[in-house]
Amino acid sequence: MTTTIRSIRPVGDRAVLVQLGSLSEVLGLYEALREHPLPGQVDLIAAAETVLVTADSAKAARGFAARLRSITPGAAATGQNELVTIDVIYDGDDLDEVGDLTGLGRDGVIGAHTGQQWTAAFGGFAPGFAYLVGDDRLRVSRRDSPRKAVPAGSVALADNYSAVYPRVTPGGWQLIGRTDATLWNLDRDQPALVQPGNRVQFRAVREFVRAAPTTVVTDVADLPADLLVVQPGLQTTVQDLGRPGLAHLGVAGAGALDRGALRRANRLVGNPASAAVLENALGGLVLEARTEQVLAVAGASVLLTISRTDAAPRVVPTDAPFALHIGERLSLGAPLWGVRSYVAVRGGLNLPLALGSRSTDSMSGIGPAPLVVGAELTVLPAPATSVVGAAEPAPSPPADLTVLRYVRGPRADWFSAETLADFDRTDWAVTIQSNRIGLRLDGPALHRARPGELPSEGTVSGAIQLPASGVPVLFLADHPVTGGYPVLGVVLHADLDRAAQLGPGARIRFAAITPETPNES
Repeated sequence: MTTTIRSIRPVGDRAVLVQLGSLSEVLGLYEALREHPLPGQVDLIAAAETVLVTADSAKAARGFAARLRSITPGAAATGQNELVTIDVIYDGDDLDEVGDLTGLGRDGVIGAHTGQQWTAAFGGFAPGFAYLVGDDRLRVSRRDSPRKAVPAGSVALADNYSAVYPRVTPGGWQLIGRTDATLWNLDRDQPALVQPGNRVQFRAVREFVRAAPTTVVTDVADLPADLLVVQPGLQTTVQDLGRPGLAHLGVAGAGALDRGALRRANRLVGNPASAAVLENALGGLVLEARTEQVLAVAGASVLLTISRTDAAPRVVPTDAPFALHIGERLSLGAPLWGVRSYVAVRGGLNLPLALGSRSTDSMSGIGPAPLVVGAELTVLPAPATSVVGAAEPAPSPPADLTVLRYVRGPRADWFSAETLADFDRTDWAVTIQSNRIGLRLDGPALHRARPGELPSEGTVSGAIQLPASGVPVLFLADHPVTGGYPVLGVVLHADLDRAAQLGPGARIRFAAITPETPNES
């Protein structure tokens, strides 16, 4: 099989997007790169017409274009031709609108959706989310503005695809029904219910009938707690360096949003950079020591207070190691500047690994849940060779206006030169709806230069996505793996730590730079 590469476009400074002529060519190139990865290749995402290839460095990404053009594609993997039946109650919020858009009416949409077998072409967006290909009777556009929270089990349509949302996530697809099927379960040999190549049959039902689950009782000997969570603050999660290399399963990298701060906190207590820490947003965290511990806090500028019942409180600095004795409580105040603080404990937090990481992924639900009052944490023994570091200079506070450098593309051609110039001239404000998935920005709406829908394609941290509403979203670590709104640019990897410390009301200006990777067409 020959492959026609229509273009290779830079996606920031650490990825390229390969545009191909057909889905079969996409899957062929995908299989070739799975079997023979490029030097420095980290992640690989197949989509409707593209393959996204991410690298471990900007240098590796610069060499991708030449190597990609010399690749012989593999045979597209078809997976098991298994039939998966999914029961659906058709009462979605957008069902009537889809009936109007397609001209089929409510009953006609249900009949078309259940009256054909769909084929799972590829995964993405989130773990367990499969893009199902059917006929063109139900082709509809995405919503102008994505919902902030689509309920788990929602059955949806967009372009010529159908899919089921495995869990609560943002999303812009049209909702026509709901199911109680479990799309993603790490306890199964194959976590995803629907695999690429599977056939899927939707079946209309009036109610869900399921057998009661069998309760399995196991004796688990819990380790004694080293730290007790007295107050978790607004949100505190466990984070490390994340899960690179699993985007093909719909699993984003996750991990600490400010990786420099995580590395600094771990370095100060003598941990490897990959040790798990606590990521706290906006202070309010209170921890009590049940055993003797050495900690360090880096990231946002917060007041650190240690208190105990029989002594006056004392203040300890950020960016320096300190002891927390049995019975003492560490409190993180509200940040003077910044958003996220990283609390490292010598030895690292001892939590189960999920797909190779202890990180909490808010998009996929993988990893430990955010901390709650009364949560108990255990700490791994520190290696005898680990050395507690010396205090380091605290980072400087951010300017009133944070400038983030970005590389235009891969879909900058969806916008006029004037619109792109307006984007660069605008001071964007971070809104309160921002989270670990992305920064939602406020400012003047931008308009596309072309109509129509963009087929879903892979995305990366730092992507500046433009929904039809025209108000941009800057993706962070827990972003969806694929998306169908055009990305006008991608923030440099080196600037993402600064973006992670921008809270509601912070102002951003984006500065386009010329990529070292050529834009080939």
